[in-house]
Amino acid sequence: MIESLLVANRGEIARRIIRTANRLGIRTIAVYSDADADLPFVREAAEAVRIGPADPAQSYRNADVILAVAKERNAQAVHPGYGFLSENAGFARTVESNGLVWVGPGADAIAAMGDKINARNLMAAAGVPVAPGTPEPVAGVDAALEAAAAIGYPVMVKAAAGGGGMGMGVAADEAALRTEFGKVQAFAERMFGDASVLLERYFPRVRHVEVQILGLADGRVVALSERECSVQRRNQKLVEEAPSPAVGPELRARILAAAVKAGEAVGYRNAGTVECLLDPATEEFFFLEMNTRLQVEHPITELIHGIDLVELQLRIAAGEDVTVPAETTGHAVELRINAEDPKRFLPGPGRITTWQEPAGARVDSGYTEGNTVTPFYDSLLAKLIVFGADRADALAKAEAAVAGFAIAGPKNNLPFFAELLENDEFRSGDYDTGIVARMRGGK
Repeated sequence: MIESLLVANRGEIARRIIRTANRLGIRTIAVYSDADADLPFVREAAEAVRIGPADPAQSYRNADVILAVAKERNAQAVHPGYGFLSENAGFARTVESNGLVWVGPGADAIAAMGDKINARNLMAAAGVPVAPGTPEPVAGVDAALEAAAAIGYPVMVKAAAGGGGMGMGVAADEAALRTEFGKVQAFAERMFGDASVLLERYFPRVRHVEVQILGLADGRVVALSERECSVQRRNQKLVEEAPSPAVGPELRARILAAAVKAGEAVGYRNAGTVECLLDPATEEFFFLEMNTRLQVEHPITELIHGIDLVELQLRIAAGEDVTVPAETTGHAVELRINAEDPKRFLPGPGRITTWQEPAGARVDSGYTEGNTVTPFYDSLLAKLIVFGADRADALAKAEAAVAGFAIAGPKNNLPFFAELLENDEFRSGDYDTGIVARMRGGK
């Protein structure tokens, strides 16, 4: 087993990884920026090393500094969490070339799935359903207009190097496409250093369903189960539940089999997620992207399977055989508690003057009372996770947990969740990615 682990991340996911590693007797090394010096994950690691100022480019995205700390502190392995360097193929390759264990998929798989056009074409060749779209980057606006006419409006304009809902726009006609193409291209160049853009058919009513996969040490790829992720604002997830209320046994078998094909196509190893769009009217599903890392919403899969995915990640990275139970029980729901206002979802950082977690729920938090939420990073404060015998039981527990969670100081979206959990559309289970917009007066 791995004996020492550097956690190349911050906040709740760093704390989450450290908790499992500590339980397994692994020496943990945290890295932190000046803005995070007082956060819980820094105290809970066996060792903690300052790596730079608040700016992520000078700290959590500074691969050279993080690698230097790993070598200086004799770390045997590096866990990247999610975000920052987690899907950076160059960093993964450098970690391994320096004799350290990378707790994640191989660099080639990360690179293959990081380019959305390449990923789409790989999946199509492997027999995984893909939505109608462009197999190559669109050369310019004129080429985009021509492609959109063949695909049919509305179309999704996507940054080829994007992910996690970033770098996307929807165009319902030619005029909108001209506008969205320029916006997405500029955003992609600024954020990813790659202005390549592709088009896909946009489905106005669609659900976002994903499958947790594990690439095992012996080369096999297994699919655990699916998660429903359709409650979103600006293409960013707010609520996830497992299993999906939209997926029955026959559809589940098809979507899990496709996820295994996706993993096998790139020789996948360790934890990953195959994301799909599901047309609830026809039960057709299409490959969206593969996240080559641990997902934010992994706890709901853990609860219905009775496993620890971080532990499985570490054991797979160490070359151990692991047992993955296929059976699931009950229903789990995760709510992302963010430092943002509950109406427009704009960030609202500040010092936490009250932090009282509810009883009877799992809370994976990055902060506690007295900490300051800064504007430098993602607004996620904590993940509120509940498990019930069935969906109705889980939703009742979620309502109680939201009512029992007290946060003061920064803005937070707990009032939104109280509203959502009373929403008839959400409670029915028959909802789609437009539910938040409809709750806020949109279509």
